[in-house]
Amino acid sequence: MTRAFPLQSLLELSQLRLDEAGRKLGELLAGEREASRRHGLLVEYREEYRTRFALAARDGLRPSEWRNYANFLARLDEAVNQAVSAVTDTKRRTVAGQKEWVAKQGRVKAFETLSDRHWSRIAY
Repeated sequence: MTRAFPLQSLLELSQLRLDEAGRKLGELLAGEREASRRHGLLVEYREEYRTRFALAARDGLRPSEWRNYANFLARLDEAVNQAVSAVTDTKRRTVAGQKEWVAKQGRVKAFETLSDRHWSRIAY
């Protein structure tokens, strides 16, 4: 008669938690990619708008037009800075999620090692 692995429920629970951490990590990576994509789009739009501003300034602008361009560029710069903060924050959360996943993977491996030892002792 074979004895069941006494820590089987803990092994299964740790595997479930590893799966959950993997799913969460996938979401974090997707969020990081999206934040980077938004940042890139904002930077690209800001550069396009600066080019338009430079061309319009070369052809001559009234003071009110100059102010409008300058104000909008200032808002774009603020949006880009916020996007940089968002990217930094998502990267920080992704690193934390990776560390959590690695820790959970280590726990699963430890239980798997114990399980393997248990079954190898039973086999002999």
